This record gives sequence, C-alpha cells and structure tokens, in this order.
Amino acid sequence: MTTSVSTKTKYTLNNGVEIPTVGFGLYLTDPGVAKEITIKALETGYRHVDSAQYYHNEKEACDAIEEFLKTHSELKRSDIFYTTKVFDSRHGYEEAKKSIEESLEKAKGIDYIDLFLIHSPLSNREKRLGTWKALEEAVESGKVKAIGVSNYGFHHLKELLEWDELKIRPAINQIELHPWLPRHDIREYCKEHGIQVEAYSPLTMGKKLNDPELKALAEKHSVTPAQLLLKWSYEQGFVVLCKTVTPSRLQPNFEVPDKVPKLPSDVEEAFDNPDSYEVYAWDPTVYGK
Repeated sequence: MTTSVSTKTKYTLNNGVEIPTVGFGLYLTDPGVAKEITIKALETGYRHVDSAQYYHNEKEACDAIEEFLKTHSELKRSDIFYTTKVFDSRHGYEEAKKSIEESLEKAKGIDYIDLFLIHSPLSNREKRLGTWKALEEAVESGKVKAIGVSNYGFHHLKELLEWDELKIRPAINQIELHPWLPRHDIREYCKEHGIQVEAYSPLTMGKKLNDPELKALAEKHSVTPAQLLLKWSYEQGFVVLCKTVTPSRLQPNFEVPDKVPKLPSDVEEAFDNPDSYEVYAWDPTVYGK
C-alpha cells in the first residue's frame, strides 16, 4: 500500500507529537561543516534535523537551528523538529541520564529536544531498559517531547513493550530501509504497535546508485536514481532522512515527494524484493544480548 506524501506532510506520533516526513540527516557530518550545511538545509525548506551523540555534531545542529530561527521571524521553534540519540557507550540509567543532560546543554539555545532515541540495542537488557527509564524521565521533565529507538529488531521492541515498568511507548523505530532491505517483519510489528518507522540510508549510502537496472529505470522516467529511491521510501509511509554535505543536492532531494510522480508499475515491480537482505550501514537489529 502506498502513501502520497508532500514536503509539507507531518505524521502524528503515538503521543500526539507531529514529525515532518522529510528529514535532513547529519550522520558523520564533520562538525566543521555541520552548522553551515544544516542552515542551508533549513533555508531549502527542511524542517526536521537528525543528529546523534555519536555524530559529534549536536551543538552545531542546534546552533544552526537557533541562528536560522533568529533570522526568520515568521517561524517559531515548534516549526523545526530536532532529533538526537543516546549512544551505546552511554547506556544504563545513570550514564544515560548524564548523556541526556549533556545533549540538552548543547540544545539549550533551542530550549528542548523534539525526539530522543536509543541509538542501537548494542548493550544488554538491563542497560537498554535503564536507558529507557532515563528517557521517560526526560519527557516528564518537559525538555524532551518524544522518545523512541533506532536499529531495534523485533525482539528488542518486544523486550521494551513487554517491560512491566514501561510508562511511555516508543514513538519511532529508525532503521536502515531501502528496496534491497525492506524489513517487512519489523515494519509490520511497528505498525501493529503504533510505532512510526523512520528510514535512514534510503540512498544505500550511495552503493546502489550506479546499479544498471536502477539507472535504466531512472533514465526511462526522467528522474535520478536517488529520486527514485527516495520516492519509494515516501510511498512506503516512512519518515525519510536525506543526508548530504553537497549543497546542490539539497533541493532535488527535498522536492522528491512533490515533484517526482508516483512510482510507475515497472519501478514498483523492480523494487518489490520482500526477501532481500542487503545491509549497507550496520545491522544491530540482529543483536542477541
């Protein structure tokens, strides 16, 4: 089933918070360029910025949002959505609390964090659940609006949802998704439990952009391979993170929901690979501890 998505679209999460479907990702973007490229992304029209403790560019992302809002008086803080993540080495209740405070300090210029995720399940049950407790307390403080997870497999989600101390259900599961890694099992579980799926690496980290079949389809339909891949993600109903440090790519990526036509049947057929399992980033969803 496909979904028509505009660049103006927001999805409503299970706690009532709205998240823009078009996101700008800062995965491993050098801190020296992160602020500038984030401002350019915001000027292009992006209203959703995704950072992480591991990326070492949280402050630059927040500074960019703060500066952008100061020069655009027609916009309010609530018009921009900011995400960050607790990294694996900061798991556990006490350590996670410290790391959350550190991230909030970097975000003090923008007052609050819209979404805080557990970056991956790579620790153990006690530390994962302790981290979740710390995130719940951050929501209760009012400084974080929504919480979720990233790179969580079925068993990690089940562990959290069945925890007898759970107060706040995860709003998001951010995972690697593209036509060669459709992850229907995780997606169905998330849908069943009201968890919005967010796609990172929708462009396969560039590793499939020269795929002969993809290039031929893109040429046939007068779009780029990147635009076809992004359109596929939007039509699946994902929140989609576009990552680039090349300013000239900001606008073409941002405009995909509005300007790229619905995927033709030959593209849908080529992208319909339910059993495909090609990972191009990393795959903590299979982690077993």
